[in-house]
Amino acid sequence: MSDIILDKQFEDRIEAGEVIEPKDRMPEKYKKQLVRMISQHAHSEIVGMLPEGNWITRAPSLRRKMGLLAKVQDEAGHGLYLYSAAETLGVDRQELLEQLLYGNAKYSSIFNYPTLSWADVGVIGWLVDGAAIVNQTMLAKCSYGPYARANLRICKEENFHKKQGFEIVATLADGTPAQRKMVQDAVNRWWWPSLMMFGPPDDDSPNSPQLMRWKVKLKSNDELRQRFVDLTVPQAIAVNITLPDPELKLNEEAGHWEFGKIDWNEFFDVIKGKGHMNQERMNARRKAHEDGAWVREAALAYAGKQKSVAEIA
Repeated sequence: MSDIILDKQFEDRIEAGEVIEPKDRMPEKYKKQLVRMISQHAHSEIVGMLPEGNWITRAPSLRRKMGLLAKVQDEAGHGLYLYSAAETLGVDRQELLEQLLYGNAKYSSIFNYPTLSWADVGVIGWLVDGAAIVNQTMLAKCSYGPYARANLRICKEENFHKKQGFEIVATLADGTPAQRKMVQDAVNRWWWPSLMMFGPPDDDSPNSPQLMRWKVKLKSNDELRQRFVDLTVPQAIAVNITLPDPELKLNEEAGHWEFGKIDWNEFFDVIKGKGHMNQERMNARRKAHEDGAWVREAALAYAGKQKSVAEIA
């Protein structure tokens, strides 16, 4: 059977809303796009541990420390779910990790911004995880089964992260003048990068049309960004936080909050490695990977010993 006929059958399955599983026949372009998306998502979860992990030892109470430890641990788990999903497409996890550490693999630009105060931890939970939930809720319904199921599990945990972050923000916003100033400063710095998390405008997103035809993406970048704004503005109003956008206004007829122009030059500069923390983030990940080599070697040696014992028995 020709590739043209097979591709048509695949497109028909997608159109009918069927879920594609690892052993199913799929076009190479579909597989390639999935590997790109899933690996970038996995890398983002792993690198995303660093900004908040920086505050574990400086959390203001034991309760906050325990919550942040649990969250960072969750992010590591998310990365593992996603690397496992990528492996179902025939790629090697070690190869993906090497691409992150020593190659040109990308991860979310948001993690190349510094966490300057404890308020940043709360704002990341509220805005960054909130944006991730909007995106991942759609990915949990995507056409590739392993990726959809990974996102379904991730979203359940991310909802706790967002609630934790918003509770920190609300507490600081209701605190002393210094605490209010601290949390407002954090919101001012993280608002626009959070809007950039959904990717460039639809007109400048070359992969989106094909991904939407394949139902890997169910909503466009701009649609997801608008949903995030509509959900977040009322939350900011509820805790008396000002979002740093003088053009923000409610369009009652359309039922949406209109927002100002995003500085996409900043976004592309960060993607190209010119962000505040690009180099520091990669140096930290490489060091952690190299320092942990003995653990991986010990685990492999132990696994080999157990295998030998089993063979003898």
